[in-house]
Amino acid sequence: MNLEDAREDVIVAAAAAVSTVAVAVIGRVVPAADPGTVPSLAPIGVYLLYLFTRKGGPYTALDTVRNWSLLAVVSALVALGYGILG
Repeated sequence: MNLEDAREDVIVAAAAAVSTVAVAVIGRVVPAADPGTVPSLAPIGVYLLYLFTRKGGPYTALDTVRNWSLLAVVSALVALGYGILG
């Protein structure tokens, strides 16, 4: 493992962690937005998917750290939307 791969893993992990914590905090502050336990862990699921699907290439143009981080954030927003609407 080189330093660039580790940096990319940390970026995606940080995005997933911040998104998960944000869902938990918003769920506590706004009771109507509480999605429950399993949907609030969706960003962690995105990170696990990132870890287990990146086995050394070849990667497509869509398989970037930015897109995986955005997917973690979007999954958090979907979980909050599920909490509000569901």
